Amino acid sequence: MTRVILAHISDLHIGQDHGDGGARAQRRTERVLGFLNGLAGDVDAILVTGDLTEHGRPEEYRAAAELLAGSRFPVLTCPGNHDNRAAYQQEFLEEESGDGTQPVNRCHQLPGATVAMCDSTIPGRDDGLLDDTTLVWLDKILSDAPRDEPALVCFHHPPVELHIPFVDGIRQRGEERLAEVLRGHENVVAVLCGHAHTAATSTFAGRPLVVAPGVVSTVVLPFESSTTIDYQLRPAVAFHLLDDDRRLITHFRSL
Repeated sequence: MTRVILAHISDLHIGQDHGDGGARAQRRTERVLGFLNGLAGDVDAILVTGDLTEHGRPEEYRAAAELLAGSRFPVLTCPGNHDNRAAYQQEFLEEESGDGTQPVNRCHQLPGATVAMCDSTIPGRDDGLLDDTTLVWLDKILSDAPRDEPALVCFHHPPVELHIPFVDGIRQRGEERLAEVLRGHENVVAVLCGHAHTAATSTFAGRPLVVAPGVVSTVVLPFESSTTIDYQLRPAVAFHLLDDDRRLITHFRSL
């Protein structure tokens, strides 16, 4: 029996300008949200694993917040390398923000699952890292989570190679430190991320690792095309289902 259903999207890049003032990114996000709002049934939450905006500007976060406020489901987010921590906190989360040096981590307790949304960004850089502050926070969150319920660990940067040079050059580093934390918590059933702009699956620390497809564009594999990014392929959604055996089943839908 299905216990938890999550819709997982990533890389909206609101504000990305293709000579249209950012209209294309907004239209594609609206298309995804319209599909999710039109579902016959409910999902427990929508996960957005980073790069909500293109430049991290306050007006981009206000636009992203307005778009995502139209969701009929709770929306859980974390920042990506195109995001700005201080503006993300102040304009999107509507919280007091600091100077942007501290990671923005949030934990959400859903009926039937704990979802840890971690900040894997390094200010001013495109690659990622879960710093010591985040790993200590994550270890405590997972220790305090209900032992009889599954936990999901989410962030922006994949902690493994996907064999896409463009992505692998800016993936998450220091992944062995994260793996050590996860090995201490059997309640973690999967790791979810974005950043790669392509649906992908692998394993990490003995758990499934699922990369959400991109909303704004799709990164193609080296043997598919001589180009790196395809702006014509349709956006997509990953649906994650957790059953009574705490297994993760993922389905992808192209829109």
